[in-house]
Amino acid sequence: MVQTQQEVIKTQNGPIQFAELEKQVREIVNRNRGKAGALITVLQQVQGVVGYLPLVVLRMISKELNVSLSEVTGIVTFYHLFSMVPKGKYIIEVCKGTSCYVKGGQKIIETVKKDFGLEPGGITDDGKFSLQIVRCIGCCALSPTMRIGNNVYRRVQPTRLKELLSVYK
Repeated sequence: MVQTQQEVIKTQNGPIQFAELEKQVREIVNRNRGKAGALITVLQQVQGVVGYLPLVVLRMISKELNVSLSEVTGIVTFYHLFSMVPKGKYIIEVCKGTSCYVKGGQKIIETVKKDFGLEPGGITDDGKFSLQIVRCIGCCALSPTMRIGNNVYRRVQPTRLKELLSVYK
């Protein structure tokens, strides 16, 4: 599908005209062209602008860096830090490592699904939250745990989830 100059692309910071996004991507590429690791740096910076890396953006990067789309897509799908789908403003990471799983991690996930209608990998309708399952947060002795941004929550009780999440505006 060919994008038109008037088409609007959804970003986490609101909609942006295709032409403006293309200009921003070109500027990021030009700042990093020829540097070691340019592709990953460009992907990180563009994801910082858009919030995720939709296929239309990957095509732009591929074209501007003269790198095959399959190579760009391979990098994006290999590294966990990149996403091809929108993420919420706040990412709820629920640990499902052995200790957290045994001590109730799955109940946290089920509660988030039920109370917020949020599936792993999904995003709430208002764009506020995303849910990710992780294998270890590093607080096994205090399980079950979850993290939102830099905040780690220990010994999480599913009945307190609404209260915990209410502080995120």
